[in-house]
Amino acid sequence: MRGLPRKITRAAGAAVLALAMLATAATPAAATSSGPIPAQQQHGELPGSELQAALVKVTDAGMVGAFAEVRDNLVTWRGASGTADLGNGRPMRPGLQHRIGSVTKTFVATTLLQLVGEGRIALDAPVGTYLPDFAADGVTVRMLLNHTSGIGSYDRVVFATPEDVERHRNTTFDPRELARIGLDMPPTNVPGATFAYSNTNYILAGLILEQVTGRPAQLEIYRRVIRPLGLFQTYFPGTNTRIVGPHAKGYVPWYGGELRDFSVYNMSWAGTAGELISTPSDLNHFYRALLDGRLLPPAELAQMRTTVPLDPARPATGGYGLGLVRLALPCGTVWGHDGIVLGHSALSLHSPDGRRQLTFAANLTHYAVPGQPDPISSATVDFAVTALCGTTSGPIGDPSPQGVTGGPLRVAPAPGGPALTATPPSGQPHQG
Repeated sequence: MRGLPRKITRAAGAAVLALAMLATAATPAAATSSGPIPAQQQHGELPGSELQAALVKVTDAGMVGAFAEVRDNLVTWRGASGTADLGNGRPMRPGLQHRIGSVTKTFVATTLLQLVGEGRIALDAPVGTYLPDFAADGVTVRMLLNHTSGIGSYDRVVFATPEDVERHRNTTFDPRELARIGLDMPPTNVPGATFAYSNTNYILAGLILEQVTGRPAQLEIYRRVIRPLGLFQTYFPGTNTRIVGPHAKGYVPWYGGELRDFSVYNMSWAGTAGELISTPSDLNHFYRALLDGRLLPPAELAQMRTTVPLDPARPATGGYGLGLVRLALPCGTVWGHDGIVLGHSALSLHSPDGRRQLTFAANLTHYAVPGQPDPISSATVDFAVTALCGTTSGPIGDPSPQGVTGGPLRVAPAPGGPALTATPPSGQPHQG
C-alpha cells in the first residue's frame, strides 16, 4: 500500500476505527477530480461546475474518494473526486458498485409493505405472530420498521473490539443468531416510546419476510423490487466476500496510521440490515419508483412516510418512517436513507416526488473522533445541499423551517460497540 494522504493526521497516536484518525486534508491525488465534466452533464437545471467543486471539497476535507449521481427529472450529472485505490493510485470514477449499508433497509421495508398491502402481514401485529421464537413483549412489526422497538443492535456485540472487525472477515452469520444476540441485549427503551436505531430490527424484518413467503428474504426482495425495476447492478452478495463489478477499495483507519482495506468482507453479518451492493444510478432509479408510487399502493406509501422524530427536541429537522428517512434541507423536505459499513458509506436523498435526486458514495469510514470537528461531514452536507437545492425554481418539497446548514446528515450509525467509538487515553488500541 502506498503512503497515506500526507495531511491525514493520527488521533491520540493510534488509528483504530472511529477512534483512530481525524482526516484534515488530502494529498493532491486525493483531491483531484476525475476529469472535466462532459458537456451533456452541464445542461438543464443542474449546476455541473458547482457540483464538481463541492465534491472536490469533500476529498479536500480528508475523504479518500467520493462519487455521486444527481438527477433533475430527465437531466443527470455524474461526478467523482479523489482516489479509489491507494495501493495503485487509481482515481475514483462515477458509477462504481458500492456497499450501501443501511440503504438496504428501504428495500426490505418496501417488500414487507407490499405484503401488508396484500393482507399477508399486519403492521401492528406482535412480532411473535410471525416469529414465535423471537417474540419480544410489546414489540410490533411497525416498531421494527421505524426503530422504536427498543431492541439492542447486535453489531455492538459482534464488533465489540477492533480485533473482532478483522476476525470476522470470513465469518458466516446466520440471521437467527444475530437476532438472538440483539434480543438478549438490554433494551434501549420501552417499545414504541422513542426512536433508537437498531440493526436487529431489520434482521427480524427479514425473518418475517422469510416466514410469510416461504422464501429467503433476499430472494423475495429480488423478485418483488430488484428484478422488476431492472436494477442489474444491485444484489445481495451472500457469503461472497468480493464485489463482483468495478468498485473502490473501502478504508478504515487502523493501527499505526494505516488505512486498511475492508472492501473484501463476508457481509452476512449485515444481512437484511445492510448487505446490499448497488450503484448511484440503480439507487436513484429505485427511489424514484418508490416515491412516485410504482412500488407501493398509496395507503402503504403513506404508512412508510409516517415518521417518528429522530430527535424529539427538534422534530422538524427529521424523522424516521418505515425504512425511510425524512430530512429538512434549506429548500425543502427530502426522503431517503444513508448507510455505513466497513469502509463504504452511502447517502441517497430525494425530493418527495422523486424528480430531484442525489446518491453519494465514499470509501473511508470510522474516521471521526467523537466530540471533535468533522470537516468531511460538513463538506458532504454542503455537497448535498448544492445537489438538491442548487438551480431550482423553488422549494423541492414542503418548507423546512429548520433546514440543515452544515450539521450531520447521518442517521444510520457506524457498526460496532463503544470500544470502536472512543479514543483510549493511552493512545493504544482499546481492547473493550
